[in-house]
Amino acid sequence: MDYKLDWSVRARADLREIVSVISADRPLAVGGWGEDLFRHVEVLTTFPLIGPVIPRVSVHPTRRIVFGDYLIFYRVHQEPNVVELLTIWHGARGLPDFL
Repeated sequence: MDYKLDWSVRARADLREIVSVISADRPLAVGGWGEDLFRHVEVLTTFPLIGPVIPRVSVHPTRRIVFGDYLIFYRVHQEPNVVELLTIWHGARGLPDFL
């Protein structure tokens, strides 16, 4: 059964900020980058458990997948089959504050 993607407010804000930075440096590249990111994240609708669980996070297991220099953190909710995208984080920044 496929899962629905639920972009948190924080993940949407992260995406807007990343797109803004990329478009300032490489305006022609941002469209392709965004399409690639969405295709990468879309895999979670079919394979939500593909990313490893991050140890010691919280009561709710948090997972991550990697897209280029970015870590995409998410949680899987079996009921009602939702993948909650928490944040898109540049790997050079260390770990997000909720970890």
